[in-house]
Amino acid sequence: MNATFSMAAAHLVPLAQELDQNKVTPGLLGFVIFALIGSALWLLMKNMTKQFGKVDFEEAPDPDADPGTGPTPEPAAAKTSHSGE
Repeated sequence: MNATFSMAAAHLVPLAQELDQNKVTPGLLGFVIFALIGSALWLLMKNMTKQFGKVDFEEAPDPDADPGTGPTPEPAAAKTSHSGE
């Protein structure tokens, strides 16, 4: 296997010398990885939308609350925060 790799690398050396040494690009591998991550994200978002569509949430009424009365407003003094203590 080592001999096969060295022969393949010998053919790639001239190609590498033609590239600009001061320029770094992601190349085809970077594009493929980016495309795979984007595709996986799209599939996850599609599945999440489907799962959220299955949710049927209705809040249960509070059993301790009186059914005839609504929420009681808090006094104005209780809403203020203590700013020096």
